[in-house]
Amino acid sequence: MASPSRPALPPHLRLLSPRQLPPLRPPRRRGARSRVLSALPSPSPSPPSQQRVSTASLEHGPGPGPSAAEQQPRPHDQALAAEVARLSAARARLRAARTLGDKLRALDAEPRVAAFFGDASSRGVLGGLRPREAYLLKCLVAAGQDHVLGAELGWAGAGGHERHRNGGGGGSALREALYSLADLVGRWSEEGAADDEAGSGETELLLGRLLKFLGDIEEFYDCVGGIIGYQIMALELLSVSKSKDSKHRHSKDKFVDFHVPTGLNLLEDTEYASQAALWGIEGLPELGEIYPIGGAGDRLGLMDSDTGESLPAALLPYCGRSLLEGLMRDLQAREFLHFKIFGKQCITPVAVMTSSVKNNHEHIVAICERLEWFGRGRENFRLFEQPLVPVVNAEDGKWLISESLLPVGKPGGHGAIWKLACDRGVFEWLYRHGRKGATVRQVSNVVAATDLTLMALAGIGLRHNKKLGFASCERRPGATEGVNVLIEKQNLDGLWEYGITCIEYTEFEKYGISEPTATNGSLQASYPANTNILYVDLQAAQEVGSRKNASCLPGIVLNLKKAVSYVDHLGFECSAAGGRLECTMQNIADNFMNTYSYRCSKGIESELDTFIVYNERKKVTSSAKRKLKSEDRSLHQTPEGSLLDIMRNAHDLLSSCSIEVPEVKDNNEYLHSGLPFIIFLHPALGPFWDIVKQKFIGGSISKGSELQIEVAEFLWQDVELDGSLIILADNIMGSTKRNTDGEQVLHYGARYGRCKLQNVKIVNEGISWDSPSNVYWQHHVERSESLKIILHGNAEFEAKDVVLKGNHMFEVPDGHRMCIIQDEAGFTVKLDPISKEMMDSGTWYWEYTLDGAHVKLNMVDLCGDGTNCRFLIH
Repeated sequence: MASPSRPALPPHLRLLSPRQLPPLRPPRRRGARSRVLSALPSPSPSPPSQQRVSTASLEHGPGPGPSAAEQQPRPHDQALAAEVARLSAARARLRAARTLGDKLRALDAEPRVAAFFGDASSRGVLGGLRPREAYLLKCLVAAGQDHVLGAELGWAGAGGHERHRNGGGGGSALREALYSLADLVGRWSEEGAADDEAGSGETELLLGRLLKFLGDIEEFYDCVGGIIGYQIMALELLSVSKSKDSKHRHSKDKFVDFHVPTGLNLLEDTEYASQAALWGIEGLPELGEIYPIGGAGDRLGLMDSDTGESLPAALLPYCGRSLLEGLMRDLQAREFLHFKIFGKQCITPVAVMTSSVKNNHEHIVAICERLEWFGRGRENFRLFEQPLVPVVNAEDGKWLISESLLPVGKPGGHGAIWKLACDRGVFEWLYRHGRKGATVRQVSNVVAATDLTLMALAGIGLRHNKKLGFASCERRPGATEGVNVLIEKQNLDGLWEYGITCIEYTEFEKYGISEPTATNGSLQASYPANTNILYVDLQAAQEVGSRKNASCLPGIVLNLKKAVSYVDHLGFECSAAGGRLECTMQNIADNFMNTYSYRCSKGIESELDTFIVYNERKKVTSSAKRKLKSEDRSLHQTPEGSLLDIMRNAHDLLSSCSIEVPEVKDNNEYLHSGLPFIIFLHPALGPFWDIVKQKFIGGSISKGSELQIEVAEFLWQDVELDGSLIILADNIMGSTKRNTDGEQVLHYGARYGRCKLQNVKIVNEGISWDSPSNVYWQHHVERSESLKIILHGNAEFEAKDVVLKGNHMFEVPDGHRMCIIQDEAGFTVKLDPISKEMMDSGTWYWEYTLDGAHVKLNMVDLCGDGTNCRFLIH
């Protein structure tokens, strides 16, 4: 992967890798009237008992005018407007400049730059810098952020104080900052002196980090004017946030209305849902996978127990593995299913957007390297780092400062992914892998790949050449999540535009969208939840991301609803009202509107370039985003709450297999207690539930039991479980072989473990539910007894017509088959080598065949002696 371009540093400035840099300490209108448009009576995707939602009509026309007092601009508003005008003029002059030299001369003519650097700025203070570096610092000052270089930060050198003693300081804060900067540059521009001077290494770090920070902003926001353009957008949005006449991104249209979008309901149209999911599995060789995982995850409060280092959300140890590993398990399960149906190996290229916050990028690389790139080969990953952006004060737009010479920086939202993917060549990389579309999901949503949802979404997108698709569900009242809407608007040319898009929860008030409640009779009847599970056409996304204007940064907002916590330059914990520019990846949909010369009526969704599919909430979204606190009354968005949804899905799945499973009650029942059971099923058992149902038939799971199955070739038939059953295989879906680069690459279907349980009763003490050390969502539990089966290599385990009581562990070596047989004393263990003829195929295997829109499983049993004993298990 090519490294992102960075501003060059002088030869005498030692370039430091990200690992050598010290970790950045993280910064700890009224709504419009509602009415129903009879021209577009969109039925709700929810069950028929719910009603169509009222839509918000945002028409431009006469209304109650502002009072005389409201008409008078406030001094603060005037100051913001004047600053925006000044910066806009400066941006225009920079855009007109053709060369870097012309740009530097344009900046030198700016009053702020001239006042800060003086008449000889190029040869004096900044003489030790390269032109590009001088340009970045001048942009910083021109943008009104000279306080970042201020003397109050306490890094002025001895030379600056000497000048003051000689009368050169003048008492001016700007002059003091100038001397400090001159000292800083001078100390590492004098050859040999820096090595002898105390603190020179720190000097390199300070200025090097600042220049990288500024260079990243200048490069990424080049579409709006770089550093100065960023500040203009921040001030404009800050001004809007303070205005009583709050605007939104559709304010320029003559008419805007929202409707509940219709789309495929996976629960209701099950036949078409199965067909769409098969399209997705069949089209897997044309799909890439995109993960935006650069977020800080501050609300999780995740820390390294040994070092105390704050860790990013992707490292959360969830259900026995990191969240990132969970994403890869889900993906490999889909690839395994493609192999079983079509007999072809398919390795999906994975693009991962990381960031530097909490050393996110380095941690992601470390996980991938430790797990040998998940048996996929390094060439099938593309990691690209999202730049941090400055946080502005909500009062005056000044950048907040954390450490010396370093503004408070945070990722600028997952909407950066489209432009960044263009800048870093990610789209071209995906094309080289033969990809046409991609599925997008976030690392914190642990149920996104449940059953059909993700593949049905991708299947429809590929089959019907759509540009963007949303996977959605009912919205939970009070949830901090946006909604999907069908937008209908008339532009200034009189044309009508339609598309499915997203409104973020932070903008509900602007658009007149009220918060749904459980008491209004219809749960708002109901705009569905935006879950950030997307299908995207790569060419369509690249076209947007490559634009040279603000439209390549979709849904850009300045979110000021939450206070910003950070550590200031003196080491104090601070909290301030502020925010940074954030764009949202799902609002790329605003660029995919379909235009008509007439107003359309019901059913327009099928013609649009955007689409939506629905499933029940616990199969679509359940996130681990925040740490549960002792005073909390809700498990929503906590690891504990999402685990309960996994258990609910397990209950629904196994109950449909004629297996008795205890009910999972409301979350409130488990705020301060254990679970009714723990069931973890490897996704390669399906991942579609119709496939899993053919591997599980009958039996029961008692309350308080634990079931963990880490094997894909599996049969459960009339098994009664009362206690803990754990089945672990080294090779779950296949085995690894070294490629020409010496990397271990997983080959699906080759020499992997198998397990059959038929008419087996398992009884043991299981989990010690009273143990205070249990952390269920981590799957860290104490057990009194368990039945554990460990399969090495292509080992096989079979038990039939047997009762297994007490604590047992059966470990089967590679190349062997273990059978448990009932006898008078209890049971007998029989261990036999697998014949050479069956080393690759195993003594039995599931054969997947297509029957219309469904996958049927036939068990092919070679009877252990090479004879074919094919039969169908229902």
